[in-house]
Amino acid sequence: MPEIIITKNLIHLRNAHISYIIGILKGGFAAHLYFGKRVEAFNPASILRRHGVKSPEEFSEQECALNHVPQEYPSYGLGDMREGALIVRAEDGTASCDLRLVSAEAEDGKYALPGLPASFRENAKTLRLKLRDELLGLEATLLYAIFEDCDIIARSAVFMNRGKQTLTLERAASLCLDLPDSRWDLVTLSGDWAREREIIRRRITPGEMSVSSLRGASSYVASPFTALARPETNEASGEVLAAALVYSGSFYAGVDVGSRDTARLMLGLNDRHFGWRLEPGESFTTPEAVLTWSDQGFDGMSAAFHRLCVEHIVRGKYAHAPRPILLNNWEATYFGFDEEKLLTIAKKAAEVGVELFVLDDGWFGQRDNDHSSLGDWVVDRKKLPNGLKSLSEKVHALGLKFGLWFEPEMISPDSDLYRAHPEYAMQIRGRTPIEGRWQLILDLSRTDVQEYVYNAVATILRENPIDYVKWDMNRNFTNVGSLELSPERMRELPHRYMLGLYSILERLIREFPDVLFESCASGGGRFDLGMLHYMPQTWCSDNTDALSRCRIQWSTSLVFPPFAMGSHVSAVPNHQSGRITPQQTRANVAMSGCFGFELDLNKLPEEEIEQVKAIITRVKSLRQTLLYGDFHRLLSPYEGHDTAWITVSPDKREAVLMLTRDLAQPNTDAPMLRLRGLDPALTYTVEETGETYGGDELMTSGLCIPLPWGDAASVSLTLRA
Repeated sequence: MPEIIITKNLIHLRNAHISYIIGILKGGFAAHLYFGKRVEAFNPASILRRHGVKSPEEFSEQECALNHVPQEYPSYGLGDMREGALIVRAEDGTASCDLRLVSAEAEDGKYALPGLPASFRENAKTLRLKLRDELLGLEATLLYAIFEDCDIIARSAVFMNRGKQTLTLERAASLCLDLPDSRWDLVTLSGDWAREREIIRRRITPGEMSVSSLRGASSYVASPFTALARPETNEASGEVLAAALVYSGSFYAGVDVGSRDTARLMLGLNDRHFGWRLEPGESFTTPEAVLTWSDQGFDGMSAAFHRLCVEHIVRGKYAHAPRPILLNNWEATYFGFDEEKLLTIAKKAAEVGVELFVLDDGWFGQRDNDHSSLGDWVVDRKKLPNGLKSLSEKVHALGLKFGLWFEPEMISPDSDLYRAHPEYAMQIRGRTPIEGRWQLILDLSRTDVQEYVYNAVATILRENPIDYVKWDMNRNFTNVGSLELSPERMRELPHRYMLGLYSILERLIREFPDVLFESCASGGGRFDLGMLHYMPQTWCSDNTDALSRCRIQWSTSLVFPPFAMGSHVSAVPNHQSGRITPQQTRANVAMSGCFGFELDLNKLPEEEIEQVKAIITRVKSLRQTLLYGDFHRLLSPYEGHDTAWITVSPDKREAVLMLTRDLAQPNTDAPMLRLRGLDPALTYTVEETGETYGGDELMTSGLCIPLPWGDAASVSLTLRA
């Protein structure tokens, strides 16, 4: 089990691989001293001397400005001129907070965050570091958890107003980490619709560097993740520390380099989209942040995050289970379908071995385009005269599961719901609503709206045999206002929205534990650990082009394992890029995730249908390894024409290797690829060629892999011990 060792001046959290050390300075200041490779003992003298402190007992905030001291949770207004983790405004308008240690307690198990997604399981230990500002009466409990089975530190903070005046939190970060030097590269994930999570790597320099979202969603423009890597760090080696937020709303992630070459990493709610009024006796809890460190490059960093996802984030029936191979009708029909057309597509899907048929947008209200009916979750009898139950039963009779698309967080101005309850929409009184995609956002901070959304979805699931739900969100926040919140609480709206959404999702997954939920937000616009806590997979991107997906899935895998990524084979020319790629290439890339199809199989020639059958048979035989094996990135699409990765079963006896080249290069040798993650003592046979190699040979000398002729060529190989 992990350990938490508490002495007079030091608190040491550690497991088999990492240590996290807090120093307690004279006066009760909590200082951050170390995070990295496990150490057995720690003398704080050296690191404190680096920052002008002779010893913990001799520290004085008067003699040594807090501006240069590494702190656990620095607050604004106390002499630290850097960006702080906490800003508290008192009734007199001042903003200064002086948090001093009250107690430090360790306990077995993992703390919980009621109302918020968070990591879980009992093979952990929790530290509760209680601090207090006597003048304000503000109590802050810093929560830390360290796990036995993955190199993760989880963090959150709980604030309780035990005073007599009303306080306002204007900033409350989930994580702050002070580092003794600034020789780091900042790695973030940024992009846009259809090109989510592009890797951006840049050297940090004096001042602030950050990414953030003000969209009310974690967003496809930036991801709630950041890493600091040494300049020499690569996939396989080098030091990296990284943090991700278990949250799905507006966030801030950044690093601030101080005047003395130190670096401060911070992650949490975006304070430009946040404010929280604390009346006497009220409390506030920040979302959880998770922090990891590795000296084995980005590969080691990802291994920790992947382990966290599978063991401590995803819950329920599908946490470790095979995910069904699905076919979604969206790109096959868009809004133009009826029951007969859907059943024709479903019948063909059943014939080739698909396991789940998903009916996407257009089944409800009068939804013939995206201009109307969101909020009216009743079946459109013009398209489905026999209703959803009849359709679902007919799909089940084909041997398929049945899934359904919803966009429950939205409301169309052209809807019965809006005509009856215009106050349900997020809005600013007196301002003309800004429509995006001809829709507005429901105000989920309201309990009556939460009840409506929950009952609308639950009623459909109760009355119809449904096995899967695709939960979509297709626009971000504008006119951020609520007709129910008071003016002094209006800045709470973005976070209250997320709390409302999480409450709905928690109720739904508890009532319908056998339903597989998939999150979607215009593709990958809300791909985060918060949504993964409720829905065990996320639609990775609306861009299903195989070559685009090489980049998107590569970068997504920095934090998320394959089982979290919805990944489908779609028709060509691709509906997003216009590119034509071989079906085998599309399948090779898509099988490194929750595999499915986004097309009408009836339109494929018989030769391709036979290929589809073979692909499905192979995916089913390898599914457990593909979804839950150890994933290693080998050749980066950011650095050349080739993309390669390998997924290795936990016992290292089976592996699936994927190599794709975007542009053919004439007169070049076949690539020689060094593999990773195998057992050097085992011998492996390449199933497709019959060749046999030692695991050590494959990881040191490599494997020569000839590619088919032409652009967008791809090979997928199975290795068995």
